[in-house]
Amino acid sequence: MTVDPRFYAPLGALTLGQVAELTGAALDGDGDLRVTGIASAANAQAGDLAFLDGDGKSAPEISVNAGIFMTNEANLKYVPEGAAKLVVPLPRYAHAVAALAMYRPRHLDWTGDARISPDAQVHEDARVSPGAVVGPGAVIGEGTWIGPNVSIGPGVQIGRHCQIGANASVFCALVGDHVTLLAGARIGETGFGVLASPDGQRDAPHFGRVILQDHVSIGANTCIDRGVFEDTILGERTKIDNLCQIAHNVVFGRSVVMAAFGGISGSVRVGSQSMLGGRVGIADHVEVGEGVSLAASSGLFRNIEDGETWGGTPAKPIRQWMREVAWLQKQANPKKNS
Repeated sequence: MTVDPRFYAPLGALTLGQVAELTGAALDGDGDLRVTGIASAANAQAGDLAFLDGDGKSAPEISVNAGIFMTNEANLKYVPEGAAKLVVPLPRYAHAVAALAMYRPRHLDWTGDARISPDAQVHEDARVSPGAVVGPGAVIGEGTWIGPNVSIGPGVQIGRHCQIGANASVFCALVGDHVTLLAGARIGETGFGVLASPDGQRDAPHFGRVILQDHVSIGANTCIDRGVFEDTILGERTKIDNLCQIAHNVVFGRSVVMAAFGGISGSVRVGSQSMLGGRVGIADHVEVGEGVSLAASSGLFRNIEDGETWGGTPAKPIRQWMREVAWLQKQANPKKNS
């Protein structure tokens, strides 16, 4: 996905030679080749710098349009023939260094005394409460209420008839119509991405967005992180309770319901009409089908097909889980059951 210039200021393209010099990578390719964007390997387009990291034991998903790779020795075998290569021991870190030389989040340069930026567009029928701030390039739609002390970051688009509760913050996000964010919601913060660098662990920069479609509701103090390169998306009429965490690159379908204290790890997919009970946790990259139900406190580590009901930790089909619980109770209390 192309980095959205509404949220990330382009600092200019680099040549492959400049990227090699900046990162200390060994260059295999045309040093004058222009690097015009950044992306994951799965979604890279022509001119984008992608990366391949890890031990190389499993083949990564690679876009047919990808042509420039930051990689380590273990993943060289997966680089398509004819593609330009930059070889380094820590390709994810080197990719981040190059990315930060090409893009800068606009909210980091948001300054000034104006409560509502002169470059923002606020509909005449929208209401902005005391203490709220609206950044440059932001758009607030008709009939929308912005509560006290809310922060609407640069470039954020908020649709019609939305309600943004007190002390909420919205950055790097596109918000549809009739969306409700309760007090203290955090939309579009950097997710929990950590990468290895020569001097230890570092936070991975994020260049994606959050998209909240029409009629989505987000509970108080819930956090929804923006994507790393792709988007975090919540489909129409999805309802999220208070105190939930939804990580980067997560995609929910339509009318998903999630009860309080849930935690969804990065790149999870949850199908439409699914219901997640309180304190449900889902491990990264898991795919949940449509119409699935997860019992409260379930811990899910593998994919689920459409329409199934699971429970427990590790989660399993509900009848299997209940049989195991019943058996365990009998073993723990043999006298009571004799």
